[in-house]
Amino acid sequence: MTTADPQRPDLARELIARAAESAAHRLKRVRNQLDAVQLGRGRHADHANTKVLRRILAEHDWPGHRLVGPDAARAAWSIALHSDDEPDFQRAATTLLKRAVQADDALIQHWAHLHDRALINNGHEQEYGTQLLLRAGGIELCPLRAPETLDARRASVGLPPVAVALKSVHRRYGSDHRAEDAQTCVLAKAA
Repeated sequence: MTTADPQRPDLARELIARAAESAAHRLKRVRNQLDAVQLGRGRHADHANTKVLRRILAEHDWPGHRLVGPDAARAAWSIALHSDDEPDFQRAATTLLKRAVQADDALIQHWAHLHDRALINNGHEQEYGTQLLLRAGGIELCPLRAPETLDARRASVGLPPVAVALKSVHRRYGSDHRAEDAQTCVLAKAA
């Protein structure tokens, strides 16, 4: 992957700012620190972020490392990942991200996470075990295809074994979630 200056620093700044604001909101949501008005504002911001990313994808294809740099490419991935109300957009973003991975312009791990999220949001089992449910009794994987070969699939895309990823998520979210979050899928932040 390239480490040169991004071609579009303006897009990079916008993506990073939007993703950072969204991440701060999600953290407060997981910690049950938002009222109904704030929850609604967060949903509105997610829709606005999706709209911006949709425009960028239409004009530039996937905003990868060459176009916006690694931090903004990660921000674009985060925005696509949290575009849960638009599963068709999420599937299209997954396709464009895969092309960027094949062109060595994006991370395959990002593609695996987005691919899993799109599968779950479309009622299918995930492939790589990146999507989790926060439940009152703990954290568990969203429905998963062929669990017996999960770690081999994860290794094929550069993800650590699922036990390592789950340990990391338990450290991050273990005591921060509430029973009201029972159906919230969260991204597994693998170490």
